Amino acid sequence: MSHPTVAAVIVSYNTAALLRACLASLAVCRLPLRVIVVDNASRDGSAALVRAEFPAIELIEAGHNAGFAGGTNLGLTALGALPDYLLVLNPDTVVHAGAIEAMVAFLEAHPRVGLVGPRLLNPDGTPQPAAFRFPTLAMAALDLFPPGEVLPGRLYGSWWHGRYPQDGGDAPFPIDHPLGACMLVRREALATAGPMDAGYFMYSEEVEWCWRIRRAGWAIWQVPTARVTHVGGAATRQFRHKMLVALWRSRDRFAAAAGPPWRHAAHRAIVRGGMLRLILATWRAYAGGDLARDELRARLLAYVEISRL
Repeated sequence: MSHPTVAAVIVSYNTAALLRACLASLAVCRLPLRVIVVDNASRDGSAALVRAEFPAIELIEAGHNAGFAGGTNLGLTALGALPDYLLVLNPDTVVHAGAIEAMVAFLEAHPRVGLVGPRLLNPDGTPQPAAFRFPTLAMAALDLFPPGEVLPGRLYGSWWHGRYPQDGGDAPFPIDHPLGACMLVRREALATAGPMDAGYFMYSEEVEWCWRIRRAGWAIWQVPTARVTHVGGAATRQFRHKMLVALWRSRDRFAAAAGPPWRHAAHRAIVRGGMLRLILATWRAYAGGDLARDELRARLLAYVEISRL
């Protein structure tokens, strides 16, 4: 009996040490697994590491930072014929033994499920939020007017903030989308919904992708028996303020794509109000001696740029 075909695409950017651990963890997969690493012009020797230590793994050197979606699409193009299942994986992950097999088995048993995500764990072994609802106006408000400062604390991390109470349990359950650190998608779902939108340079690309997959009639689930450790933010923390702008630019793009104009306008109003609050708070911190001048300037430039989206 032949095994289903599985291919993994990993987009890397200056995360060599983490990438090494990620690729080593894939060696325990008992299914035939084709692995492609797309390197987004790393300067830390990531590409050389793959060539030297993992010669069986296919390497694509993008020559520039194509972003997560753009890099993933480069890997898809290199695959040629699509496999039965595509694993989209961050380089700052360690895939536990049996995780890929558990996700494949779930998709094999549930033909109307198009994409699954695993249980994500922090490096210390504690659960990491990995199942989310599609963004809402309430979620934007909770992000920008944090509980404990403006809104009731009990709302943060709740259903209103896009979380699922089942996240952390042992039973599989349907979700809107997983965190994009690890996703296994069925070939037919990818064929009907299409690849990721490369217009999302960073953030929200998995949200928009899952939104299209759901609109195409496929279900999305979390499979908790599949475990993946996720460090989180390894690439994005290299450019913290730029990534903050990228985050809200991507969220604005999704709000424009996924909802009526009035909802997009309301989203922008919430964001602008939130940026005004952050600008005032930043000036207060600087005046109180809690913030250096360079940090003040970097934050204000980011907040002003976001408010002008």
